[in-house]
Amino acid sequence: MGQRIVYRYSEGFKRQVVEDLERGRFDTIEAAQRHYDITGHGTVSQWLSRYGKNNLRAKVVRVAKPDEADRIRELKRQVSDLQRALGQTQAEKVLNEEYLKLACARLGQDVETFKKNPLDGHPCRHGPTAAMCEGVMPSGGDHATELLQTTLSSRVSNDQ
Repeated sequence: MGQRIVYRYSEGFKRQVVEDLERGRFDTIEAAQRHYDITGHGTVSQWLSRYGKNNLRAKVVRVAKPDEADRIRELKRQVSDLQRALGQTQAEKVLNEEYLKLACARLGQDVETFKKNPLDGHPCRHGPTAAMCEGVMPSGGDHATELLQTTLSSRVSNDQ
């Protein structure tokens, strides 16, 4: 197996090839490569990118109907709005979790226990004080949030 040959081209040589291409001496990059015996496939293209004025490189022009551009702009705006709303929702969730921990600590109750049975130890469970919560708790569903608000507001007013 033969030894691999690596060609190193001088800065001046690279600039000369690019200049010849830009002046129109060669019709294509391939013609310049053949003339100067440059074997690398993307070598001259890289030189054009680095040293050229980019007038010989292919340009991408996107053609779209006006309503397509408007639709893309609208979809990007919707994505942005949804990302912002998601961020706010996540922040609210974290805040609510911390409020729940704080409230449970004030009540002397474990968070997981409270989530499983939010009415444990609450006045609504026992005779005479049950009337205090009448109409506050909706029927059915998870009442943890309502119970937490009711309990905290009654505790705060008792502390004052």
